Amino acid sequence: MKLFEELKWRGLIKDVAGSDLEDKLNNEQVTFYWGTDPTADSLHLGHYSSLLTAKRLSNAGHHPILLVGGATGLIGDPRPTSEREIMDKEVLRKNLEGIKKQVDKIFDGKAEIVNNYDWMKDFNYLDFLRDVGKYININYMLSKDIINRRLETGITYAEFSYTLMQGYDFLHLYETKNCIMQAEGSDQWGNITTGIDLIRKKTGKEAYAFTMPLVLDAQGKKFGKSEGNALWLDINKTSSYELYQYLINSDDSMCEQYLKIFTFLKPEEIIEIIKKHNEQPHLRLAQKTLAREIITDLHGKEEYEKAVKISEALFNGNVCDIDPTLIDKIFKNVPNSNIDNDDNIVNLLVNTNICTSKREAREFITNGSISINGNKITDLDYVVTKEFAKDKKYVIVRKGKKKYYLVKYN
Repeated sequence: MKLFEELKWRGLIKDVAGSDLEDKLNNEQVTFYWGTDPTADSLHLGHYSSLLTAKRLSNAGHHPILLVGGATGLIGDPRPTSEREIMDKEVLRKNLEGIKKQVDKIFDGKAEIVNNYDWMKDFNYLDFLRDVGKYININYMLSKDIINRRLETGITYAEFSYTLMQGYDFLHLYETKNCIMQAEGSDQWGNITTGIDLIRKKTGKEAYAFTMPLVLDAQGKKFGKSEGNALWLDINKTSSYELYQYLINSDDSMCEQYLKIFTFLKPEEIIEIIKKHNEQPHLRLAQKTLAREIITDLHGKEEYEKAVKISEALFNGNVCDIDPTLIDKIFKNVPNSNIDNDDNIVNLLVNTNICTSKREAREFITNGSISINGNKITDLDYVVTKEFAKDKKYVIVRKGKKKYYLVKYN
């Protein structure tokens, strides 16, 4: 299976520009670029899918340029509904550094990383209007979907000009690095075609591009969002356990697509995994494989094994071995309470709203349905003390088989 065919099989090609793009990908070694603005100090799982596509091209012999938008990030890509807030330059600088480190790690230091601020910072306004704005018709810009949708609510001249800046990025890389191709998410198609049009008008030559469909979950929401928050590639922002939990709970109907997009497993391996998964879906083989491949690639085998161990500990109620430094992240989505003093188990369960009444608390305790830091409590006179809290701070309460609560000493 040649590269273009495999990309299509994996569902990684949506829009295509260039009459012989397939031949370029299959039979030549070209320079291409993928770009992102540093809106945060870490990339997230949505970016990761695009980076893996870039890595597939790199593995096939093509040269990757990863553009980090130090200039475009100062303006902001127009959102469908409202204007972006202007980002502080120092925040932008820190974000750039964080993203560069992640890209370097994913590409083993083999990707060329550029910052469009380096060529935009000395571009004066008159030169930009003459050398770029002169070549792009206003009606052409208004026809861009993202701009057209903002006309009703309003769009500033700064964001209106964003597509010119990104278009110039492509032209600059085309002229200085012989970069003839761009690969982006499908939401960037309008900006991509601006660059292709600018290259054609200024050089008389053809440029190439393709977009990847945005990765969605079973509900049609962007894949990589958890409780409304992005799943970050930075392990300090999203732990390997949190990432594991998100992936292990992926909908069965989406697993084949995710394995194609997010792993380097061969087509025949993916087909076999899905076959076995469908025979015994309750074993969650596809989800476990997805989690193993992604976490190992991002954070290493040890972090993957740690995430599995924590998950098994929570499932079995053996929380005593959990690293105290991870407790806040692991239990951030369960009910949290704070206490000042040691207390009787019955009072603690009621005062922290784990049980609705002392009668209910006593019933759960006498039925053996309450555990404190992995230890089943059946004594109604048991006193929860700071001395026996994990790290002298955390009291992990398990009620029944699945419900967890976190109580912390102030």
